[in-house]
Amino acid sequence: MQKTLFQDYRGYSVRPSAHRLPDGYFSADLLLERSNALAEKMQYRFYSLGYFDKEIEATNFSREWAEDWINSKG
Repeated sequence: MQKTLFQDYRGYSVRPSAHRLPDGYFSADLLLERSNALAEKMQYRFYSLGYFDKEIEATNFSREWAEDWINSKG
C-alpha cells in the first residue's frame, strides 16, 4: 500500500510517500513540485531515500528530507 501526504512548504508542493517492499520494509519516496513565474511546473522526484520498519517512519523521513533539501536551495 502506498500512502501519500501533501503539504506546502516555502513555495513547494511536498508529497512524501512510502510503499511496502517485498521484504516488509517501507521505502521513503518524495515528489516536489514548484511553479515558476512563467507558470511552468518543475518536478523533482526522489526514490528510496531510506528504508524503514514502519510506514509512518518512512513518510516522516521523506517530509523532513524535503524540508532540508528546500532549505538548502534558499
